[in-house]
Amino acid sequence: MTYAYLLTPFVAWFVTGVTKFAINSIREKKLAFSLIGYGGMPSNHSSIVMSMVALIGFRNGIDNPAFGVALTLAYIVLLDAKSLRKQVEKQAKAINKISPSGLRERIGHSLPEIAVGCLVGIFVGFIMSHA
Repeated sequence: MTYAYLLTPFVAWFVTGVTKFAINSIREKKLAFSLIGYGGMPSNHSSIVMSMVALIGFRNGIDNPAFGVALTLAYIVLLDAKSLRKQVEKQAKAINKISPSGLRERIGHSLPEIAVGCLVGIFVGFIMSHA
């Protein structure tokens, strides 16, 4: 029995998280623990869902029903990362102007952040499909 289907999203999460921390630390010129969380390059959510899409596609083929389900879920997550969470980000900025409640304003993702997250996820899925 293989645990690839269980481990792949966690591997993608870890690889993307370490990458995001490194990028933020280089950008800030210090260890960027304060920037751990939602938003930023690359998108962790995109990486996680695309790792499963890739794993299922590479292992079972794109004609497998599980691939269609994974792709549908990925579409919803990617759409959420780009549009819905951007709206939440705008609301947090507006609320913080009215009342400095300290709501996190960096929540959504740009298209490049989503694209890089997808590429990381596909890479992890490919590696895990051959493990």
